[in-house]
Amino acid sequence: MIKPRALSGFPEYLPAQQLAFNRVLSLIRSTYEAHGFTPIETPSVEHRDVLTAKGADDAEIYALTRLNAGPDERDTDLALHFDLSVPLARYVAQHESQLVFPFQRSQIQKVWRGERPQAGRYREFYQADIDVIGRGSLSLLYDAVLPAVVSDALTRLNIGPFCIRLNNRQVLQGYFESLGLAPVAVPQALRILDRLEKVGIDRVRQDFTTLGVSPDTLTPFLDLVTSNLASDALLSELAGQARNALFDRGVTELHVVLSGLRDLGVPEANFQVDLSIARGLGYYTGTVYETKLLNFPGLGSICSGGRYENLVGHFHTGTFPGVGLSIGVSRFVPALLEAGVLSARTSTTAQVLVTLLQPEHQGESLRLGAELRSQGVSTEVYLEPHRLGQQLRYADRKGFRLAVMVGDTELQAGQVRVKDLQTGEESLLSRAQWALGIWQRLSNAR
Repeated sequence: MIKPRALSGFPEYLPAQQLAFNRVLSLIRSTYEAHGFTPIETPSVEHRDVLTAKGADDAEIYALTRLNAGPDERDTDLALHFDLSVPLARYVAQHESQLVFPFQRSQIQKVWRGERPQAGRYREFYQADIDVIGRGSLSLLYDAVLPAVVSDALTRLNIGPFCIRLNNRQVLQGYFESLGLAPVAVPQALRILDRLEKVGIDRVRQDFTTLGVSPDTLTPFLDLVTSNLASDALLSELAGQARNALFDRGVTELHVVLSGLRDLGVPEANFQVDLSIARGLGYYTGTVYETKLLNFPGLGSICSGGRYENLVGHFHTGTFPGVGLSIGVSRFVPALLEAGVLSARTSTTAQVLVTLLQPEHQGESLRLGAELRSQGVSTEVYLEPHRLGQQLRYADRKGFRLAVMVGDTELQAGQVRVKDLQTGEESLLSRAQWALGIWQRLSNAR
């Protein structure tokens, strides 16, 4: 006998937890669609050269082979996608003549990444992406639209206060170039700064010395990075420095994005300019984002992304600037389930359980279930010949709202007995109008 065991880093939920997870996905999906983002789905498997086109770490990519593959198939050309951005770039390049630009796309799928499993980080996980891609050009205001959509989604999830922290890579690149760093050294400087929260300010100062930058030179900027200045005050400080054209352009773009967020009605508490946000991925060129749940700081960023000028460039000669954000659903849902922020009290999608009091009434129970479903009420019919008490315990454990009972007495009287499983109250409804009555009762309780 094989011992049942799950793979580390591949989450698996009990029914109530899975239903809670699905509700999160459903709400995010409906929010994206309410803002006009068109859902797409790309294959889980891509050609290896597609996935590595943007410099992804080969060690994190799962190759795909058959168990009985021949010697010529061992070095497979296929792999599981590790994010949804690279497949999107391939999709746009392949279908650009059939797409309407600006192309507003949403995509909620599993991805696979071969990294060390730990709290909030898995080898198999869901991402919920939105991107807007233009052809030739793309308005900077889309850099405000995307965090506004995410703010709407996180607010609707009702999972506590959050802050979308934003920055502009041009500010950082312009600053580091003004210190005399060669352009080829700037990506390393960005990676050092991006680790600030993980390693602390002293380690960041030390790491910058490896690039030939003295701590004293960095002090004024790092003081701004670690300050608690409000967004407008921080931008005013930056505007006063005027280091070079790239730096100034980044500051100007941050002003535009902040103005757009306010015009879109995003509450001030939900966003903040943060100069420590750098994003390590090399294809980001402008606005960058990271998002924290304020009551769960240990989770790290639950939503990140940014502006890219030509992510499609490896697959097409045209220019397709874009901006994207990804909510890491698998990162925060388990922690919020454990904390009780997300409810996992029910393990059924049905609201009503039709019981079976006597085997000879099985046909009637099935008809009752069909009638309820025709009224739009999700319903399960219990078909095992168990005692009523056992059926009600089953209903209680799964979290049904109502139980329906019909025996000889109810049939003779032309009635249906309904029990509210939350209050314990029972009532009799006319057999002619009972289904509508239950629908109205459930509707009023919402």
